[in-house]
Order: sequence, then C-alpha cells, then structure tokens
Amino acid sequence: MGFDHNDHYHPLLLDQLPPGPGVALDVGCGSGRFARRLAATGMHVEAIDRSGPMIDLARAAGSPGPGTISYRQADVVAEKLPEEAYDFISCLAALHHVPFDMVTKLRDALVPGGVLAVLGIGKPSSFADYARAMVACPVNALARVVVYAGDRLNGGVDPLPTAPIVETFPPMNRIRRDAARLLPGSEVRNLLFYRYLLVYRRPEDDHPM
Repeated sequence: MGFDHNDHYHPLLLDQLPPGPGVALDVGCGSGRFARRLAATGMHVEAIDRSGPMIDLARAAGSPGPGTISYRQADVVAEKLPEEAYDFISCLAALHHVPFDMVTKLRDALVPGGVLAVLGIGKPSSFADYARAMVACPVNALARVVVYAGDRLNGGVDPLPTAPIVETFPPMNRIRRDAARLLPGSEVRNLLFYRYLLVYRRPEDDHPM
C-alpha cells in the first residue's frame, strides 16, 4: 500500500477523543484500520460501510482489544441512528459521498459532550487553500517514494480490495459555511495532505426538547 493520507492523520483524530473509553461510531470504516485504532484505546466501536467487500476485509482483520468492534454493512443515509448514543463519531474521507447535511444526523447521535470528527476532502477555494495544496505536492511525492521503497525492501504488499472512490469534492468555502450553519461552534482546520479536519463538540447541556 502506498502512502495513505487518511492513515497519516489517525493520531490527530485520536487526539479529539473525549475522556473515558465510551462508545464510538466509525462511518465509512473501509478496511477497519481506524476502527481498530479506536478499539485499541478501549472504546466499543460500531463500524459501518456500504461496501460489502470492505466490511468482509475489516472483519477478517479482527480486533486488537481491549475494546470491541461490531462491523455491519450499512448506508449512513438510510440507517436510523439512535439519538444521544455515541461518545465519539468519526467519518474519514466519506462525507463527500453523501449530502453534507448528513452531519446533523451524526450531531444528534452524539451524547452531550460527545465529539464528531470528520477527516474530509474539499476543493481549494481561497488563496491559502491553493498555497497549501502547492506545498503539499512535493511533500506528498516524497512520502509516496519513501513508502514505496519501504514496501519493495520488505517484499511488497498483497493486493487488497479498495474502497469506492468519488472524485467530486465540495469547495472549502461551502464546507466552512455549512459547518458553521449546521454545527454551531465547530472548527474546520485545513491539513497539509489534501484533507481538512472538522471537529464538533456537542454542548454538555444540549438535550432535545
């Protein structure tokens, strides 16, 4: 496997975890790598993906514990999520596959004090966005060369199923605007390797009427 932008940011996502092990939902879990990282912290993880082959691959990898992982094939758009059920919800490179307002469904599934962390992809829409993308190009190329060389020295890797890819991304100015509207108090941070981090912490006193 070449340099993976999503895997690179796993530590940053884990930094957003609220205190305590709790219960997590990993939306668009793919091969389950991040779900396993969550389980390794002690969280009990529900991991969903609409791709059957990816769920099969994730299940085959098992769980490192001490937390548990429950995998299921599901489309988050059609899935009925329980309200106030999860301490942490992650969504890695999957939000652009669905309407952005899906974040309200994820927001309502958080317990008060819970955290939604989205690692997303958006098109540059400002000078700062374009400047960051230009810097990322040579750094990304170097990272890919280093990872490729390491794989070759270690005998290469076996081909595995890959998650479906959508190449249409919303512009960053729309993402910032919609995040501010739908997730008041959220933060959107541009990252180097063609990703942004959206973090929303549900207020402790936020309960449905």
